Amino acid sequence: MLIASLISGLGLGSMYGLMALGFYITYAVSGTVNFAQGSSMMLGAVVCFGFAQTLGWPMLLAVPLALLVCAVYGLLVEFVAVRPFIERGSDAWLMATVALGIVLDNTVMFTFGKEPRSLPSPLAQTPLTLGELGLGVYPLQLLIPALGLSLAALLHLVSRRTRWGTGLLAVVQNRSAARLMGIPIRRAIAGAYALSTVFAAIAGVLIAPLFNVHSDMGTLFGLKAFAVAILGGITSAWGVMLAGLIFGCVEALVTATLGSGYTQIITFALVIAALAWRPDGLFARAQVNKV
Repeated sequence: MLIASLISGLGLGSMYGLMALGFYITYAVSGTVNFAQGSSMMLGAVVCFGFAQTLGWPMLLAVPLALLVCAVYGLLVEFVAVRPFIERGSDAWLMATVALGIVLDNTVMFTFGKEPRSLPSPLAQTPLTLGELGLGVYPLQLLIPALGLSLAALLHLVSRRTRWGTGLLAVVQNRSAARLMGIPIRRAIAGAYALSTVFAAIAGVLIAPLFNVHSDMGTLFGLKAFAVAILGGITSAWGVMLAGLIFGCVEALVTATLGSGYTQIITFALVIAALAWRPDGLFARAQVNKV
């Protein structure tokens, strides 16, 4: 039972990590975060369901189109709920992104319906038997951690080893200098938001066959993903992904041993304790201010 819980926790934690990578991207480039990230995850799952089940399109076509729709939504979030306030030096983007996410949730609820629906996938139909214990694991549960770690590694390499990545990081450090170096500030920030919603949509598409698709599925997941981003150190791609894996495994073990009623109490209490011990996150370096 514990082994099965750990495998389930790794898949769930990777999903949290993928969504937290979206928080990392926008914060690293613009110093802001998209609090509509949970709604982006829901949108990816719902749109993929619509293409695959309602229209009957193949998953190989439905998935990239759903990611494209979410990328456009990310551009909309940046243009409507972030850019106007940043240009005025206001922090009202905090509430604006939350409000836009609520608008999307309710719009989907009225159009898609309240009833949860299943999104079948060949990767979540026939379990694989692992080891002599006869443990059954769906291929999708193994794919989610592999994809999450791969994307975290790719983000780390791009942001630290390429001129394009370091140029994007320069936007948040000194916008005037970045503009003088020829970096398109607005397009860089808009691209970061588009990419952040794509990561959330990937998480939604991957987790949808294991959970039901419904209009408010991203609310709690988005909250947990933000906790994971802060816990891992929001300035580190590897940190947020590792924090997601830890959070997911702890959550699965608590559920398996004590029951689901204690899951949220214990996991978020541990998050508070960890941040009290490491305020900058478990895997982040404390920032040094020079005077």
